[in-house]
Amino acid sequence: MKLTHTTILLIAGLLALSACNNTPENIDGVETFTIEGKGVHKEGKISYEQTPPAGGPHNQVWQNCGVYDKPIYNEHAVHALEHGAVWITYQPDLPQADVDKLVEASKANSYTLVSPYPDLPSKVVVSAWGKQLKLESADDKRIKQFINKYAQSSEAPEPGATCSGGTSITQ
Repeated sequence: MKLTHTTILLIAGLLALSACNNTPENIDGVETFTIEGKGVHKEGKISYEQTPPAGGPHNQVWQNCGVYDKPIYNEHAVHALEHGAVWITYQPDLPQADVDKLVEASKANSYTLVSPYPDLPSKVVVSAWGKQLKLESADDKRIKQFINKYAQSSEAPEPGATCSGGTSITQ
């Protein structure tokens, strides 16, 4: 069977569409929020609609990306989210083996924060600017999918802004 130029282009287009459908375009369970306050710097404690916050007004100093063994301040973490970071939070009583899995997952991208978070609504919550995923297991494959999709995403207000040179303070 001889393939025409048009047939070859059609097949190539279908293969490209198929490949696109294999990427994590839609990650099951991700919540999307309309966030006000990008670029709005405030001092002091700020109230947020989500727990943990997925964006909004924030401190003028961002949290340095990295792994923390104590809770970090929402106001600094939200500024890191504005820069395109993904924040992986976990219940403080999560077993160390599970925390280690989250730390390992964070190594997929340097624009990640990992920290315990008191009163978290599920065992693990992964957040980016305007996006959030609540999980009951550190083994969930959607953690890496979320990092791959949202770390340095164009959906963040300032992707590419630094994730170092800020603060490493904890609570």
